[in-house]
Amino acid sequence: MRILLLGLLIWGAPLWAEEERAGKFDYYVLSLSWSPTWCALEGDARGADQCDDRHDFGWTLHGLWPQNERGWPSYCRTVERDPSRGQTKAMADIMGSGGLAWHQWKKHGRCSGLSSDAYFEISRRAYASLTRPAVFRNLEKPVKLPAKVVEEAFLESNPRLSPDMITITCKNRRIQEVRLCLNKDLEPRICGEDVVGDCSIKDALFDPIR
Repeated sequence: MRILLLGLLIWGAPLWAEEERAGKFDYYVLSLSWSPTWCALEGDARGADQCDDRHDFGWTLHGLWPQNERGWPSYCRTVERDPSRGQTKAMADIMGSGGLAWHQWKKHGRCSGLSSDAYFEISRRAYASLTRPAVFRNLEKPVKLPAKVVEEAFLESNPRLSPDMITITCKNRRIQEVRLCLNKDLEPRICGEDVVGDCSIKDALFDPIR
């Protein structure tokens, strides 16, 4: 038994390393967070600058995530240098904070096989490729709605998309994120099985922009 376990450890190591190799993935998931939800659930308690009333963040870039048809890589080893503080701070205009940009690089960006400059640049392009429905910026008070309504608004604003390319997530009965599946050329594609699965709540809370 001891020999068998040792063999599994030795033989299993190269497989794990192969799976976590930078640049080895099938497609991207573009994740956008509704900033008022994040602030209500986490940011306010942290005193996050993103949640200060002087900002008007709506759909912010959570991240651009390398994804496989099943599962996803994370915290990959890469020969690329980590970004400078200035590089991550420069992403705050669409991500809400440089700290999030740094975390996304560590967990996901390193797995892209790109340099940090290239990863943040492609993240910006992916974010800009999705039209964010103006209706959500016009809310004046909190509303409760089916998560499906949010998906339909994005489909209407982005005619190239179909329902199997986008998913809406909820957290604590609030609208949380929109996730779009993209190929490596940033063209929309059908999501894999572990990405699809919309929030089914009929009365999810949706807070207005502050």
